[in-house]
Amino acid sequence: MPSVRRPIFCAHVGCTVPFAWLLAFRLAIDDVPRDGIIRWVTMVNEDGHRVASNQKNMLPMPGPSPEAEAQRRADLRKHKAIATGLLVLATAIYVIMRWLEYQGNPGAWIGYVRAASEAGMVGALADWFAVTALFRHPLGIPIPHTAIIKRKKDQVGHQLSEFVGENFFNAPAITEQLRKAKIPKLISDQLLTGNNAERASEQICHVVERAVNDIDPAMAEQVLRALVVDKLNEPMWGPPLGRGLEQLIEEGRTEPVVDAIVVWMDDKARTSEDFVVRLIDERTPTWAPRFIRDLVGSKVYTELIAFTHDVRHNPDHDARRELRKFIAKLAYDLQHDEKMIDRVENFKADVMTSGPVQALPGKLWEGTRQTLTDMARDETSILRVKIAEWLRDAAYKLRDDPEWAARLEDGIVRVASYVAENHVDKVTGVIGETVERWDAEEASDRIELMVGKDLQFIRVNGTVVGALAGLAIYTLTELIFAVS
Repeated sequence: MPSVRRPIFCAHVGCTVPFAWLLAFRLAIDDVPRDGIIRWVTMVNEDGHRVASNQKNMLPMPGPSPEAEAQRRADLRKHKAIATGLLVLATAIYVIMRWLEYQGNPGAWIGYVRAASEAGMVGALADWFAVTALFRHPLGIPIPHTAIIKRKKDQVGHQLSEFVGENFFNAPAITEQLRKAKIPKLISDQLLTGNNAERASEQICHVVERAVNDIDPAMAEQVLRALVVDKLNEPMWGPPLGRGLEQLIEEGRTEPVVDAIVVWMDDKARTSEDFVVRLIDERTPTWAPRFIRDLVGSKVYTELIAFTHDVRHNPDHDARRELRKFIAKLAYDLQHDEKMIDRVENFKADVMTSGPVQALPGKLWEGTRQTLTDMARDETSILRVKIAEWLRDAAYKLRDDPEWAARLEDGIVRVASYVAENHVDKVTGVIGETVERWDAEEASDRIELMVGKDLQFIRVNGTVVGALAGLAIYTLTELIFAVS
């Protein structure tokens, strides 16, 4: 059998052909569905330690609809089949060329085809390994630095958080995007379109309704008790009341009170003739004649209404002056007389410990909650109408007042910039924390569904480019040795 010169660009590997067929078989069974199986993923890290990852405390990954996922799996299988088919084709060509060589076929073209197919197999296998190593251990063998996404999922998530924070969620980038968005104009246009103001009012009221109904009544009652009842019960009532009354006297605002008292006394006296006559009759000795008792009663009544009439119409009447003195003394005693202060405190204690006052916070909250709920549900309520009016007025102002719109935009930019500068780690950290809670195998599977189809073109290109490179190197080698 004639000797056949092998290409010097590639080392001969006797296991290439069986390995290629084994790979094709493995790729065929890799696509068997595993849905419904609870998987424990065992990975080998770079230190050689085995790490077990189960589904405890795992966060379900968001994904496409079942129909879309099925379509992606079908596309992935199709492109895997194409790439694997090229590997099988290169293997078959290589086997045929080797067979022809061993049969002694002297055709010069056989060496070129064999070199191309052999290099194509090597390229296909290398790129298959590279693509597969991203998602799983090739052929299930725990080779170091494979199943990268499963092992490095958490690290990738945190690096992605840093990347987003550094390149997207920074103050300059956010400021630029917010300025371009012209948010005040967007708000104004939306609120002034159709009945959007009413719809926005409805949504705001729904939020209010949910908020007030989600509050624990006991907590609300406790807060109202602390803000109202306890605050009223803390200070002494006497001195503040005295100071307030003293201030009213200095401002002359107690005179209407004096007038009201005098008018009440006069009106009451004029309607009390029967009462006065009967009272005098009861106090007069029984031996006095009836006409004398009636005469005395009428006289007393006449003098009484004359007195109250004078007090009512004479601003400087002695009774008015005495009444003013009484009010002034009351203001002083409320501040300085210990007995008066104690009497007021006792009165305060009776009031604050009474049943109605103790029940006030609960009733106040229940009334507030029910009122807000009813108003939020009623589209004609003053709450919803006023909110819609306010939103519409604000929209007109945003549209017609550039300065006001600029202030709003500046405020939005300042808030967003502050968050980006001071709390970016908390915002973008959600990415890393979420990825960390994903199941490693599920994450690898979902990512492969998203990008695996495109990665199969790497395998296709590896086969084609490998074949072309092998052909070129073989041709160059032949030319060099032919010349020499």
